[in-house]
Formats: sequence, C-alpha cells, structure tokens
Amino acid sequence: MGKHLPTADPLLRLQASITARDDRLLGWLYDHGVLTTDQIAAALFPSLDFTQRRLRRLTALRAVDRFRPNKPDGGSHPYHYVLDQLGYDHVHAQRGLPRGRRDQARRRKQSLTSRPDLPHLLGGNQVFIDLAAHARTHPDTSLVRWQPASAYHEPGTLYREGGDPQIIVAGATGFPRPDGAGVWTERGRSVPFFLEYDTSGESLQVLIDKVIKYERLYTMSTWAWPVLFHLPSARREANLHHRIAGIDLETVLATTTADLRAALHASPAEQVWQLVDRAGRHRLIDLPYTDTRHDTEFPTHTAPDQEDRAA
Repeated sequence: MGKHLPTADPLLRLQASITARDDRLLGWLYDHGVLTTDQIAAALFPSLDFTQRRLRRLTALRAVDRFRPNKPDGGSHPYHYVLDQLGYDHVHAQRGLPRGRRDQARRRKQSLTSRPDLPHLLGGNQVFIDLAAHARTHPDTSLVRWQPASAYHEPGTLYREGGDPQIIVAGATGFPRPDGAGVWTERGRSVPFFLEYDTSGESLQVLIDKVIKYERLYTMSTWAWPVLFHLPSARREANLHHRIAGIDLETVLATTTADLRAALHASPAEQVWQLVDRAGRHRLIDLPYTDTRHDTEFPTHTAPDQEDRAA
C-alpha cells in the first residue's frame, strides 16, 4: 500500500489562498472586532454578490466566522463577521506576533455576540468603513490609518515628548478614550483625527465631560488633532453646540449627524463637519490640526491656508 501524504498545515493552506484584500479584511477584524456583510462589501468589494462568495470561502478556510443577531421586532440582521482561529493565527504571523491562544477566536466571538453596546461598536466602525468606501471610488483619497479604541486605553498612549508628564502619571482616568482614530489623505494633503461616535444613549453631560477631557489633553500636550463627534440628529448637534458655546475651547471640535449625511448621501470625507462657533460645513481634509510627528510621517501634507495663498 502507498504511503499517506502528510496533511497540509491549515495555516499554510490559508496563506496560499488569500489575497491582499483578504489580508486587509482580516487585519480590520483583528483590530476592530466585527463587521457586517454590507460594511465589508462597501469598503472592499465591487458587489454584494462578490462579497458573499468570498466570505463563504474565507469561512470554509476558517479564516472568519459569523453570527446573525435577531432583531427585537422579528427577523434577523445581516451576517456579522469575526475572526476564526486561523484568521487570528494569520494576522499574528503577518505582524510578527506570537501565536495566540487556541481558544482566542471562540472567546472573542462569545464576547461580541453578548456585547450590549454592539450597535455602538458597529456604528463607530461604519464611519471608517464609509471613508474606506469613499476612497475605493475616489483614487486621490485614502484611509491610510484606522486605529481602534483599544489603542488609547493604556496610560501614557497620549503622551508625546515635550508634553506634561502628568499625562502618564494620571493614567487614562482624566483623559479622553476615543472610539477610534484615523488619518485621511486627499490630493497630497492629510489630516489625523479622533472619533467620538454618539448614539444618544448617554446624557449630553457625558459628551460635555468628553469635550473637557480633550481640552485638558490639548493644554498639556504639544499636539492636537481635530475631534469628530458623529451625532444621530440635528437636535442633538444643536444642543451640544449650545452647551459648549460658553466654554473657551482651544480644541478643534467638529460635529456632523447621521440625519444630515443620510439626506445628502454624503461620506464623512465630504463637506459635513461643523466647527464650534464657525459658520458653514467643512470637508474632513480641511480641518486644522497641530502635530509635527504627523507632518514628518506624511511630508506631502500642505496646510489648507498655505494652498489657498499659493492659488
């Protein structure tokens, strides 16, 4: 009888089967937890049918797993995708990390399926997905960085050389914990930003407290990024602006609403951001910031006022 050939390592079989687009998806799921079929399709694929076929293949390869939450009024939501164990192993290998726990995928899936603020997580992810979808159809733009909330949970992550050491000593308690952060580029210009995603599930005072924490960071730091508050409605936005009108803010605070964006069919990259105490709406790329480290990393950056003078 002939000898049995050795079974191929499942991770090697996965790595031989996936594309650069799959790599990006697996990295997103590793960093941001969960994405729906529609979100994945909008950001990465030419059609929903193409997306579904590819996700079925990745599921068969044990790169991703999925669940489908029930709706309170009956029926179910679209499939929600998370990493399966081989997906974790692949991302760890790609990033030079030690191989993870063998039950890592199962534990995280259990955590996400029972997470009471899952709609908040998906909503915050949606803002970045919308930017990635915009970039897919606008070749001169790119979401070059998307950091999860967890990137800013450890004490000292907001500290930069030259800032007040109390940022490290005080820990995370008195400083902001954004829902995400990113870098958006457009035609040789770039802007870093923090995101605060609001579902109106918290009182307005909670938002004010967040603003105060960003202002504290501004006064103790050598850098400042615009803080984007994505709000559900025009009423919520107006109430927030009214409450902070009496605060002498140095922080660049910009707001938009889900209602406005839906009415305009506008992505977060477009002219939907309202600055405090300023008239009109602004594009994301035109929001001001201060960060020499960012300017060094993205040397093609041209400040909006410099470009205007050159014109």
